[in-house]
Order: sequence, then structure tokens, then C-alpha cells
Amino acid sequence: MRLLFDIFVSTREDILNIPSWTDNEKLNFLRSQFILQHDAYMGGYRNPEFMIIRVDGEDAGRLYLESRQKDIRIIDIAVLPSFRNKGTGSTLMRHIFSLSDSEAKSVSIHVEKANPAMNWYTRSGFIKIEDIDVYDLMERKPG
Repeated sequence: MRLLFDIFVSTREDILNIPSWTDNEKLNFLRSQFILQHDAYMGGYRNPEFMIIRVDGEDAGRLYLESRQKDIRIIDIAVLPSFRNKGTGSTLMRHIFSLSDSEAKSVSIHVEKANPAMNWYTRSGFIKIEDIDVYDLMERKPG
């Protein structure tokens, strides 16, 4: 679980940078959020799959997804900082696209509007199909 927690924390710099919180307060908050998120992902979907992303034998991130009747829902994808901007996520997404194309299913994902990867999703063929508060539900059609 330490790896999963470290991956989670690597995506929460905003919390790590709260100056009024002690390191212990940050750690306790992050632990509770990590558990809540994992439980929500695993309990909030019918058939969620959870995978560790590995690159050349090294742990590089995590992926939660669910293959449904009409789409492959990416529940969450997170890559450790040392593997970001090196094609790790793009390579993984190409594998998901290949699966989606072969099964004639779309790929969907909720993306935070302020996520720096939003441009990547758009360039990769995703379109916004729903506006949900701070997220956009994005979809890429097969083929």
C-alpha cells in the first residue's frame, strides 16, 4: 500500500503546500483521503479493475478502469513524477485506445478543467460530453 499512497500523494501538491498545516496534519489528511478515494473507486463501479503501471520493471503509477458495455471508463490514472512527461501515460493510453478500437467501445474519463493534461486529451480525440462542476466528462470514440 505504500506505493499506492506515494502515487496518490504525488498528485496532491496543493495539500502539501498548505502552510498553516503541520506535516503531521497533512499526512493524516492525505491518508484519510487516499483510503476514501480507493474505497470510492472500488465500491462505486460495478467491475472496477486496478493495475500498477510498470516501466522497465519499475513501478511508475496506477490505473483504475472499468470495461463496460459501450465504453471503457478510465476511473483514474496517476503517474509518479519521475515518469511524467516521458511518454508513460501516452503509451498506456495508446494501449487503451487499441483495446477500445478492437472492441468498438469509446473511452471515457472525467478530467479536471484545470488539469494540464486537458490539451493532451483534446489532441488525442476526446471531446467534452458533459460539464460536471470542476470536471469535464470526456469521450473518445473508437476507430
